[in-house]
Amino acid sequence: MIEHRHIIAILRGITPAETINVCDVLVRAGIGLIEVPLNSPEPLKSIAAAARHFGTQARIGAGTVLTPEGADAVADAGGSFVVSPDTNADVIGRTKARGLASYPGVLTPTEAFAALRAGADGLKFFPAEVLGAKGIRAMKAVLPPKVPLYAVGGANPDNFREFFAAGCAGFGLGTYLYKPGMRFDEIADRARRAVEAYDAEKAS
Repeated sequence: MIEHRHIIAILRGITPAETINVCDVLVRAGIGLIEVPLNSPEPLKSIAAAARHFGTQARIGAGTVLTPEGADAVADAGGSFVVSPDTNADVIGRTKARGLASYPGVLTPTEAFAALRAGADGLKFFPAEVLGAKGIRAMKAVLPPKVPLYAVGGANPDNFREFFAAGCAGFGLGTYLYKPGMRFDEIADRARRAVEAYDAEKAS
């Protein structure tokens, strides 16, 4: 399996008709983790199409997965990971039982440890702009050191440095990278900027 940068492109609102073209733009820019939230139009069609088309070039998953049945649907569509806005042990358990990676949303130490006990592979700090880098740094000090942490909700290339310094492994980028109606060239430009900033901070 190709090792991808820890940048998750969150394509909320994307339609099946545009999924392949948008994913192609992102993959060409160097982003290989792509999330289609389940509150998008016909999300399972988008996930299935992207998973078939990109194979090992990218890992395709789903966001806003709120139920175990949602995790089942993602697995059946060919997704490889599940992201949720909350910590739900039933969702985490079903995700792992279906062989997918689990990244639940957490905001407190209680939620973080509950997620890890349920089998989470990594933690999504959401909304990161509320918790802030200082809050993440404080929680990082008590969490298992090898657990990857992702800043989501307010993360962008301008603040990658502070979140990296707080102990984050990566980021989920939503409206910064994609909004319905955004031009492909703008998506490509923003994706390149995100990759450049990520690579520069990782190398520093």
